[in-house]
Amino acid sequence: MSTAYSASRRRFLRNAGGVLIAAGSTGLISACATHQPRQKSVRFVFYTDVHARTEWDTPVAMARAAEAINAVQPDFVIGGGDLITDGFQNSASMVAPRWDAYMAMHRAIKADIYPAIGNHDLVAAIPEDGSAPASDPRAIYLDRMGLDRSWYSFDVAGYRFFVLDSIRVSHDEFKYHGHVSSEQIVWLQEELSRTPADMPLVIVLHIPLLTAFYQATKGATFGARPNRVVTNNMEVLELFREHNLILVLQGHLHVSERLWWRNTTFITGGAICARWWRGPWHGTEEGFNIITLQDNRIGWEYIDYGWVSKRPNNQ
Repeated sequence: MSTAYSASRRRFLRNAGGVLIAAGSTGLISACATHQPRQKSVRFVFYTDVHARTEWDTPVAMARAAEAINAVQPDFVIGGGDLITDGFQNSASMVAPRWDAYMAMHRAIKADIYPAIGNHDLVAAIPEDGSAPASDPRAIYLDRMGLDRSWYSFDVAGYRFFVLDSIRVSHDEFKYHGHVSSEQIVWLQEELSRTPADMPLVIVLHIPLLTAFYQATKGATFGARPNRVVTNNMEVLELFREHNLILVLQGHLHVSERLWWRNTTFITGGAICARWWRGPWHGTEEGFNIITLQDNRIGWEYIDYGWVSKRPNNQ
């Protein structure tokens, strides 16, 4: 389908404040509601971190993922970035087959797709083969996705979605940082000034705005590196303080994680490729999310689409 631009446990939360970390595969969150009209229920798929490539039968896996997504019959689909593997440090010619492999999955999905850009989707940002960097590392992504720029908004059934570009090329030891550009900040300010305060809003981006992954896996005092989280996350979230931000959809970490903070649900969406096509990563299988929105109620389910890894651990 074309890019659209222009169950093991259930949880209920009600106006409690604080943070929720949920490891179960299904759940339902009820955020604190303001006085707003009821919205139409929408049901959509959120997938992220495909890391398309051509080895180890991964095109077969991606076809299976597309079939599983189509079986859901979602109202629409959101892609969370890292559609291909290693575009950032490689030439356009090297990663062209990976783009072709991803586009086969993209076209097989029978619903409109709203994509966000990931760090792997930049092409030749900092080439490692000695070739010249691309004048615009986002150009191929934009062309493949049919987009004019890498951030935008769209409305569905009374909900407004803000799709952001969370990548800044840094030319330091990390190569890139999680960052929402000043241009996007100005754009968000303008968009939000025209958005009703009680309208339910959703942010979509690749690198997380908020995560407990590193505290859970490295220890309570571990600080995430600047290429693992959005470094100006507070600046972004502060823009929404007087608005009804109900949900943030994010990727990058390849784990299924759900947080609840200040009446906003943060879902880190696992990965189509799980551990980079090597099987589960911290208990998260190859999969995608089904998200249901009804007013301020958010339902989710993480779907394992049944792929068994064929990539050797030493490759």
